[in-house]
Amino acid sequence: MEYGICSLSLVPMRSEASDKAEVVTQVLFGECYEVMSRDGSWLRVQLASDGYQGWIDQKQHTPTAGDYYKEWASKTHPRALDLLQVVTGNNTRVPIGVGSYLPFFDGMSIRVNDESMVYNGRASNPLVPATTAQLVKVALNFIKAPYMWGGKSIFGIDCSGFAQQVFGICGYQLPRDAYQQVSHGEEVHFVTQSQPGDLAFFSNDEGRIAHVGIVLEGQKIIHAHGEVRIDTLDHNGIYDTEKKRYSHSLRIIKRLSF
Repeated sequence: MEYGICSLSLVPMRSEASDKAEVVTQVLFGECYEVMSRDGSWLRVQLASDGYQGWIDQKQHTPTAGDYYKEWASKTHPRALDLLQVVTGNNTRVPIGVGSYLPFFDGMSIRVNDESMVYNGRASNPLVPATTAQLVKVALNFIKAPYMWGGKSIFGIDCSGFAQQVFGICGYQLPRDAYQQVSHGEEVHFVTQSQPGDLAFFSNDEGRIAHVGIVLEGQKIIHAHGEVRIDTLDHNGIYDTEKKRYSHSLRIIKRLSF
């Protein structure tokens, strides 16, 4: 078997082995994956974090040993909390964004393969359960991040990528897509009973789960829709006060336990 680690700020993962194919998600700095197959200069990979599969360009692939991959996959790693930071190696400087993985972080340095790299920013502590207040604070850090299908970064993120990143930074691994995320947690039967940190899911005209956001105080919701923004949530769905209309139809609210 072959394995790899993302040594760039991020790497686009595509639906097919082509630069023209849809970006289905992104591999973040410090994230490991398994190589499943090859097609010319393209690799089909599976992320160790959430099992998601797709294609990456071999030029953006950094091989790693099986022992390193297994050690990485057996642990929950700290995540970068600063919107932007830099990790520095002997001959390398890599810009990284919030949510990037910090493999084997010891408070000063990380380990990428056999290289020790310095990280001087803030990091999450996966050994300490996050509070609701901390989760909301992480979510608010993404305000004004532009919407981008398949994105997971501060410079482009989609609705389920946003939910996955916020909860992942706080130590809870969600699946990648909203229709998968809805299987997690316990149902909250009324909007008035919702609490900050709950996940609200919304259906499209065909009845499929197509959107997700994170509930805030006062029946507000933060979600990625054009940009990461805050709107009003009621029993019908998300109400855009600027456009004076509903943008999403509420299906269900779920509460996750850390």
